[in-house]
Amino acid sequence: MSDGSRADLYEKTERYCRMLRSALEHLRITQKGEDMKDAVEEFLAMASAYYQDGVYFREKGDWVNALVSFTYGHGWIDAGVRLGIFEVCVH
Repeated sequence: MSDGSRADLYEKTERYCRMLRSALEHLRITQKGEDMKDAVEEFLAMASAYYQDGVYFREKGDWVNALVSFTYGHGWIDAGVRLGIFEVCVH
């Protein structure tokens, strides 16, 4: 991997880490009904777990798996937003 590619991977990983952390901090649950309670809990747990995995991989210097983890975490939040169980309110 060239130095430029490594720098790009590092920058993108750091950006996705910040974005996922911010999204988790500003996440608001919009679905209060019992029928979606399990989905809310699972989506939030998965997004949080992928964030923690990403932090772990980043600390180990495994930038590829860190970026993948942060991206998957975003995917769970995005799916929750599209399903109508979350809102992300960043000011």
